[in-house]
Amino acid sequence: MNSNVAHIQAAIANVREEIVKHPVYAEIKTLEDVQRFMEVHVFAVWDFMSLLKVLQRELTCVQLPWVPTGDAETRQLINEIVLGEESDVDQDGAIMSHFEMYLQAMKQAGANTGGIESFIANIRKGIPIYEALNVANISDGARAFVRFTFDIIESNKPHVHAAVFTFGREDLIPGMFVSLVNDLNERFPDQISKFKYYLDRHIEVDGDHHSHLALRMTELLCGDDDSKWEEAKQAVVKALEMRKQLWNQVLQLSVA
Repeated sequence: MNSNVAHIQAAIANVREEIVKHPVYAEIKTLEDVQRFMEVHVFAVWDFMSLLKVLQRELTCVQLPWVPTGDAETRQLINEIVLGEESDVDQDGAIMSHFEMYLQAMKQAGANTGGIESFIANIRKGIPIYEALNVANISDGARAFVRFTFDIIESNKPHVHAAVFTFGREDLIPGMFVSLVNDLNERFPDQISKFKYYLDRHIEVDGDHHSHLALRMTELLCGDDDSKWEEAKQAVVKALEMRKQLWNQVLQLSVA
């Protein structure tokens, strides 16, 4: 293992453990609890795609006329991840992004999609991201989480983007939560099956193959530059702290 990667993993070990063992999971016991979880978590699913797309913009050519851009290996890595995240298949074989898959799962489960859909509608209208966040009817935790992500994006540092994407994102859902969803799916198959599929697909693709691709991408972008690795580490630690705060918000809603 790359020694710099090991250094980041050591730096985030404690907060990562706090996230994986967060008390929020023990409080999610009913279909209504899952709905509240999804209504907050969907914003992390959405802004994950924005982090992905800024990497594609930085590492490949997305302008006309086309010219070869950047390192060929990083181009391949990010394009493969984008293909899987933006154009996967749902349980019925329909092509869609993981975000759209999550929205489907929310609707099936009876979760309120009004907050995320009105937010997306404002983005489509051209309202700047920070203004859209300010007027959105969403939880404070979700607002702070997305704001942090876009602060990272606006740093214009590809190595930081890659590190946060690699170490701070969607491989943090523990097995106990997956087991809970499987149990709920047995009890409410007509309401949880799409969420179960999303999680299964997420673990199959994002948590394994894509994580290896993203790690390689981070290594290539940081290279032998100690200052880049240090910036990457600091950003990842903060990203995980923000994820813990997001889970704290869900916990407050669950026990309220």
